[in-house]
Amino acid sequence: MDYDEGLHAVYERGRALPPKTVVTWMTALERNASERRPLTVLDLGSGTGRFSDALADTFGGPVYGVEPSARMREVAAAAHPHPAVTYLDGRAESIPLPDNSCDLSVMFLVLHHIEHRMLGVKELARVLKPGARLCVHSGFSGQMHDHVWYRYFPRAREVDDMVFPRLDEVIAQFAEAGLGYVGLDQVDQQVAASLPAYFERFRHRSFSTLQHMSEEEIAEGMAAMQEAARRAEGAPPEPVIQTADLLVLERLDA
Repeated sequence: MDYDEGLHAVYERGRALPPKTVVTWMTALERNASERRPLTVLDLGSGTGRFSDALADTFGGPVYGVEPSARMREVAAAAHPHPAVTYLDGRAESIPLPDNSCDLSVMFLVLHHIEHRMLGVKELARVLKPGARLCVHSGFSGQMHDHVWYRYFPRAREVDDMVFPRLDEVIAQFAEAGLGYVGLDQVDQQVAASLPAYFERFRHRSFSTLQHMSEEEIAEGMAAMQEAARRAEGAPPEPVIQTADLLVLERLDA
C-alpha cells in the first residue's frame, strides 16, 4: 500500500490518539520491555511518528523511526519532533541500522503491510540484541477483536480476516529467525472520548482496510456511522474502548 499517494495527508488526523491512550500503550510496552534505561528503540513502520516521541520520553532514546513513505516521514518530523528521535528511510526488509544495535523494537499495525514477511523477520532478528524484546501490535486473522466501526461496515471483519495474518503462522516465522514467543498481552485502549469524536476521526478514511472496499460500501457505512454519531450528540459522552493484541517476542542468544 502506497501511503505517499494520499493516506499520508489524512493519517495524522484520522489515526491520532488521545494522550491518555498513548500513555496506556507506553505502560503496556514498559511492562514487556527491559527495566534498564536508556533503551535504544526501533519504531518500525513509524508512519507519522504518533508513538515515536512518546517512546523516546518513556525509554530514554535514541529512537529510530523507520518508515518507507517519504511523505509520512515529513509529517512525522513536523508533528512529532524530538531530540532523541531520528526518522529514517527504510522498511522491514531493509532496516538501516547495524547488527545487534537495538534493545527494543515496536511495530504498531505494520505486520500486515510487510510484503516479504520472512525477510522482515530476519532483519528484525539481525538488528535486535540478544535478549531484546519485540512488541507487535496487530490484528490476527480468525481472532479479530470487535471494533466500533465493524457495526456500520458489515464486511469489515471479513476483510480484516483476509488482510491480517494468523497468530500461529506469525509465531512460527519469528521462531525460525530466532525470536521466541513470550506472550500475547491485551491492551484496553480508549480510541475516542465519544462516538461523535470517533466519527470525526474516522471520516478522514485513514483506516487502510477501507482500501479493500467499494465506494458504495464506504458511503453506506459512513452514513450509518454519522447517523449514530448524530443521535449520540445529545447524550452523556461514552468513551470508545477497544481491546488490542500485543504480541511479545524475545531475541534468543545467538
